[in-house]
Amino acid sequence: MGNGAILEVIALGPEDAVAAQSGGADRLELVSDMAADGLTPALETFAAVRAAVDIPVRVMLRARDGFSAGGAAALTALCEDARALRAAGAQEFVLGFLTDDGRADLSAVSELAGAVGPRARWTFHRAIDRAADRDALRKQLADQPGLDTYLTAGSASGVDDGLATLLAEAARSDEPGYEPRILVGGGLKLEHVPVLRAAGLTAFHIGGAARPAGWDSPVDAAAVRTWREALDAQ
Repeated sequence: MGNGAILEVIALGPEDAVAAQSGGADRLELVSDMAADGLTPALETFAAVRAAVDIPVRVMLRARDGFSAGGAAALTALCEDARALRAAGAQEFVLGFLTDDGRADLSAVSELAGAVGPRARWTFHRAIDRAADRDALRKQLADQPGLDTYLTAGSASGVDDGLATLLAEAARSDEPGYEPRILVGGGLKLEHVPVLRAAGLTAFHIGGAARPAGWDSPVDAAAVRTWREALDAQ
């Protein structure tokens, strides 16, 4: 991590994890099934990744496409997955649910956060970019134990359209609900980095940008290194 900037890379397995770490990633977001924008990985995949690298790994807790918790049975099963991952050594997670009207699903979020345990740190993912009211969502979640990061592009359509929102939210970091770190991701481009860094943003998340050949290809260490160097140069 150079100049205080964190680079998080999406990994689908140990090959991705090793390449990302080699390229200078500070942390991994471990997922499965990017066709559904990232679901919970298998326990065996987490174990293999954890054995392959020594950088932090945040594990996705999401059982279906979209941002609904999916009902009581689905949430119970997801909580069981979370406990199994925690027992296998996972200490950091990624989660987030919305109600049908676009508010934070506090009941589901609280239940899953309880399953990962009070010492776990977690990211509320890009569900915030689909929320009916971003400010209200942040205030809804302000007292959630373990929440230390929001993964956001500032807009459902990506950083190009969300840049102004990201800059405005960065300026509110001392307000209730705005204390968690902003992790910028979703259509993030190298050209965005200077203005984001100038605004004091320090955490960046890439997926497709780490795979120039497409999602069917593994993480490219050289592509990750390009991002690492760009962040370090600011």
